[in-house]
Amino acid sequence: MKFSGYLRPDGQVGTRNYVGIISTVVCANEVARAISDKVNGSVAFSHQQGCCQTTPDLDRVTRILSGLGRNPNLASVLLVGLGCEGTKMPEVREAVIASGKKVETLMIQEEGGAARTIAKGVLIAQAMAIEASSMIPVECGPGHIVLGLKCGSSDTTSGLASNPALGMAVERFVKEDAVVIMGEVTEIIGAEHIFAARARDKETGKKILDLVERMENRAKTAGADMRGGQPTPGNIAGGLTTIEEKSLGAIAKSGNAVVEAVYEYGERPCVKGLVLMDSPGREPELLTGLAAAGCNVIAFTTGRGAPQGFPFVPVIKITGNEKTWNHLQDHMDLSVHEVMDGGETLGQAGERIYEAVEKVASGTRTKAEISGYVQAMDIYVTGPVI
Repeated sequence: MKFSGYLRPDGQVGTRNYVGIISTVVCANEVARAISDKVNGSVAFSHQQGCCQTTPDLDRVTRILSGLGRNPNLASVLLVGLGCEGTKMPEVREAVIASGKKVETLMIQEEGGAARTIAKGVLIAQAMAIEASSMIPVECGPGHIVLGLKCGSSDTTSGLASNPALGMAVERFVKEDAVVIMGEVTEIIGAEHIFAARARDKETGKKILDLVERMENRAKTAGADMRGGQPTPGNIAGGLTTIEEKSLGAIAKSGNAVVEAVYEYGERPCVKGLVLMDSPGREPELLTGLAAAGCNVIAFTTGRGAPQGFPFVPVIKITGNEKTWNHLQDHMDLSVHEVMDGGETLGQAGERIYEAVEKVASGTRTKAEISGYVQAMDIYVTGPVI
């Protein structure tokens, strides 16, 4: 594999070259989006967190925002806050500066309101966009790929076609020294013993089992059983009957690769190969966690047709359902439905997925990027709003 990427000062490689307009609190979302809407070459990240939360959650939001600002697909960053939020903008700023990027900050209360903040922010973002446009991509290899994995709106074709085909591509990426990050701890429940058996060592295997237990306990503290929400009604309508059946299909998207390490939500891996990241299965929170962990491409399998992308990380939609491919052309990037009737082997389908990642990494736009279906993001928190 060879792709054209943007080499960052910290050694990471971006598959995109955006100016990031990042809201540090829900109250600043409208201003961040307004700035981005007026500056070509910029993208906004907004969310529903950052105030009136417990300290552990505020610390997590600060850490995730720091990770998002450091993502290699951003050339520079403008942080937009309100001025009285619980997140720590100075910490976010310093973390992004440490990666070698230019960072500017705006506080709505200090600037005199939304209109003045937008006007000032547009001028800052325009200057950043001009500078970013002068950056020249360089030839990179698969070792610079950080690939996120996701499956959503799954059906029977997910576990039989798209997920195992993606798993074949993952095995190749791992052999070629890429980083592959898998989340969705909720979607390995019932198959965790199989996934843990692929761990690098017993300690890593125990961490996998501990993550699953922790996720189940979170549901129990709310007086609910995880199996009340997984499989989802859409999964059941698509032919999945139990959480175990869904999980067996979900872990197939990692192939048979060794699980090298286990990380917390949004934590950046320090090893190559396949790793597991703590996260729920829902798209807005998981995609954010993958981006914060440094993913520069995400592969997202879907049976019934999940449309979500991410503001600054390209999300490749892969389906194994022929009906979904024909019916949702404005959302799907690749179909492997011929695996279902024997018209294509899993190996052949996996090779096409590998090639699709290569093309997207070099700049080919995904359907989510083209349609702009990238805004509904959030940050995974575990405590109450207070």
